[in-house]
Amino acid sequence: MGSPPLKFAALEITGRCQQACSFCYADSSPKGTHGTMKIPDWERTIGDLAELGTRTVQFIGGEPTLHPFLGRLIAYAHGAGLVEVEVFSNLVHVRDELWGIFRTCGVRLATTYLSDNPRQHDRITRLPGSHRRTRANIQRAKELGIPLRAGVIGPRSGQRVQNAAEDLRTLGVTQVKTDRTRSLGRAGRNGGQTVDALCGQCAHEQCAIGPDGYVWPCAMGRFLYAGNVLHTPLADIWHGARMAEVAAAIRDVHGPPGAESCTPPQCLPWCGPCQPCAPQAGRHADSIDGPD
Repeated sequence: MGSPPLKFAALEITGRCQQACSFCYADSSPKGTHGTMKIPDWERTIGDLAELGTRTVQFIGGEPTLHPFLGRLIAYAHGAGLVEVEVFSNLVHVRDELWGIFRTCGVRLATTYLSDNPRQHDRITRLPGSHRRTRANIQRAKELGIPLRAGVIGPRSGQRVQNAAEDLRTLGVTQVKTDRTRSLGRAGRNGGQTVDALCGQCAHEQCAIGPDGYVWPCAMGRFLYAGNVLHTPLADIWHGARMAEVAAAIRDVHGPPGAESCTPPQCLPWCGPCQPCAPQAGRHADSIDGPD
C-alpha cells in the first residue's frame, strides 16, 4: 500500500519559548534554541511540501514569534502556494510587523489559554503577566479580523477549564477545544514517552519537522523520528520505509486513523469532534492551586 498524501506539516522553527508550561510536549523554555535549520533549509523544505501537494503548514515552537525570520517564512509559504498558513503561538508578544504579515498572507492563529483567572494561568505557564498579554492579543487578533482558534489543556486540580473556554467565547473565539495533559515532553519526563499517549492521527496525512531537521509523525511524537531533511529529501522520508514503520507502530496501538473524542489543539486544525475532557488529569500532570 502506498503512502497517504501529505496534507499537513507542522514546522517547529524554534525550541525557545518565554514560558515553561508543565505540560509542554516540546519541553521548550527560555533556554531553547532555533536549532541547526537555517532559513534556506526551511525555504527548501517549504518548497518540497508544496511539491508534495501539502495544503497547510503550521508554524510552531517553542514560540514561533521569537524566531526573527518568522515573517519571511510565512511570506515564503504563502508565495509557494500553500492553501493555508497557521501560526500556533502563546500570543505573549507579537511584533507589530507580524500583525501586518498575518493579515497580508491570510494567516490563521491558534493559541493555548489555561484559565480565566490570571494568577492560575500564570502559575501554569511559569511566566508572570502571561495571561494579561495573551488575552490582550486574542482581543487584538479578533479586532483585526484574523481567524483564531484556541485550546484549553487540563484539567489539573482546581483548574478553571470551562471558565477559560467561556471567557474565550466572550472574546469572540468560536473554535475552542479542550484536551487532557498527555504524558509527552515535560509532562512525560518521569515515566517515559509511549505511543499510547498520542492521539492516533500521527503520520496520517501529516508530519512535523523540528528545528534540527528531524521529521516526526506529528509534533507530539518526536520520539518516533523518521529521518532528517538536512540529509534526505522530504519526499524520500515521507514515502520511505522508516515512516511506514512509524505509522504501523501507531496503528498497532490506536487502530486505523480517525478522530478521537479528545483531540489535542496542537493537532490538525480540522480534527474533531472534540468534547470536554474527562475530569481527571494526565498521568504526570502537575497539581496547581485554585483561583484566589
